[in-house]
Amino acid sequence: MSEYVTNKKRKTLRRLLVFFFHHKGLFFLSLLLAALVNLVQVAKPYILRMIIDYNLAIGLNDMSKIGLWAVIYLGVTLAGVTMDYSQALVLSSLGQRIMHTLRTRLFAHIQRMNMQFFDRNSSGSLLTRVNSDIESLSDLYSGIVVAFIKDILLIGNIMGAMILLNVELALWSFLCIPVVAVLTFAYRYFARRNFIRLKAQLSRLNGFLAENINGMRIVQIFAREKEKNAEFGKLGKEYYRLGMVEIILNSLSNPLLNALSHLFAALLLMFFAPRTILGGLEIGTLYAFVLYIKQFFNPVSNLADQFTSIQSSLISADRVFDIIDKEDSLEDLDEGEPISAFSGRIEFKNVWFAYVDENWVLKDISFTIEPGQNVAFVGATGSGKSTIISLLARFYEIQKGEILIDGKDIRQYKKSDLRRCISVVQQDVFLFTGDINYNIRLNDQTITDADIVQAAKTVGAHPFIKSLPGGYTSYVAERGAEFSAGQRQLVAFARAIAVKPSVLILDEATASIDTETEQALSQAMKAVSDQITTITVAHRLSTIVHCDQIFVLDHGTLIERGTHDELLAFNDHYANLYRLSLAAQEEEKWAAK
Repeated sequence: MSEYVTNKKRKTLRRLLVFFFHHKGLFFLSLLLAALVNLVQVAKPYILRMIIDYNLAIGLNDMSKIGLWAVIYLGVTLAGVTMDYSQALVLSSLGQRIMHTLRTRLFAHIQRMNMQFFDRNSSGSLLTRVNSDIESLSDLYSGIVVAFIKDILLIGNIMGAMILLNVELALWSFLCIPVVAVLTFAYRYFARRNFIRLKAQLSRLNGFLAENINGMRIVQIFAREKEKNAEFGKLGKEYYRLGMVEIILNSLSNPLLNALSHLFAALLLMFFAPRTILGGLEIGTLYAFVLYIKQFFNPVSNLADQFTSIQSSLISADRVFDIIDKEDSLEDLDEGEPISAFSGRIEFKNVWFAYVDENWVLKDISFTIEPGQNVAFVGATGSGKSTIISLLARFYEIQKGEILIDGKDIRQYKKSDLRRCISVVQQDVFLFTGDINYNIRLNDQTITDADIVQAAKTVGAHPFIKSLPGGYTSYVAERGAEFSAGQRQLVAFARAIAVKPSVLILDEATASIDTETEQALSQAMKAVSDQITTITVAHRLSTIVHCDQIFVLDHGTLIERGTHDELLAFNDHYANLYRLSLAAQEEEKWAAK
């Protein structure tokens, strides 16, 4: 198991590093600048050693020579600052470019996934991966990898400089390495374990927030604010606890290593300072070693943090790649045949479907809808009406049978082409932030302003849109919160008509519209339905009495079919549903008085 985890980490790290090579110029420039900064850092103690041992220690009063060394020291320092600043700019640019690439790729991939993916992944979890997990990779690309390489090289450079200055002193100084290594890996272990828990808790917290913000109306209707606050407080308290553990671990690392650097420097002075008096060791050399030891601990301290950051980034990267690696199970056959429209003949042949295993939602469903027909599906909640719509739009894949459009398996069409020819209006309407034009057009530049106005007039939305201060350019807030449910539904109808679909599907689309608006809309739909195939999932059965065919479903089985009059004459399941629907409408009228 541990070998599998290690191999997975290596694979993830390799995938992360590949993105650097998409921007080779910036990456190698940052490495070059890092190497030059390292040389400056190693050179500074050596310059001070030269000033002390070959000028001050021997009593040389040649101020011009000392001044020259001082100018060299100052020049090297300024060069180091300039290169350090330049490297920071290069790395920031590199990191932002890679983040943009990753975020765009992840969002594009999420949009391609089928509905089963969204059924299994909460919106909060996906938000965490697109925002928080991608942001966690920002530090990796904006500095950690290059800094990691830089610090390893700096440690090697310091050790090399120490050996060149004095082998014995260098060997004694290297005794600190095992102590530092043990502390570093202990810190890394505890920090990584806590970070995994912190990320998981953040995902739960985001999921809870997204769910409750979307469901705030229900929370307030049932007066559950206090209970929801308590649930959120419990989740937040655990996140706070894990966050404090991370802060404590991070705060402890640098002071501990800093204290160790002073301790080893003091030990070095205590054991080797007497030699400077006896003449066996130059003062400048000892001073340079003290500086090198302090310098040595800086990259070691950084490496401890970088190890943790890299581990954290690998965890975030695993979560991001886990989404990117998920393939859409709804593959097109033979690359799909391009279409711009079809006649609208729809055929289900012995279709079986289950969301989970063999818990069948649809059982051996067969029916045919001819081009231009206006049909409806009715049945109790859970009978399978909306599932048929989802299968026709190919949001899910059937387990058995065939679904044909114009005599061809729908898998022989590209999903994008198929869905462009099928418009769906649902009961739960979603409007995007923007204006009315944008919400009808949805960035489809083939739809003109004239098309938008015509679609709105067709569905009866034009009067209310023109009454808005900005008309068709009126601002729409998130989810269209400033509009009534009926107004949102009218915009959704206009959106569906504007694309000139071959098939129009109304999935309980009139449930949120008042009776008067519904009747006006029904008249408008009659004119449209002469040209396209219309499928209605009905809430109010009075709206489907003129349909060419009505299909009655019960527990996933097609039990009746026919016209309204034919089904009433059967006096069976549909007739009972119709009587119940009329009774419910009468109750609504009395309640409204």
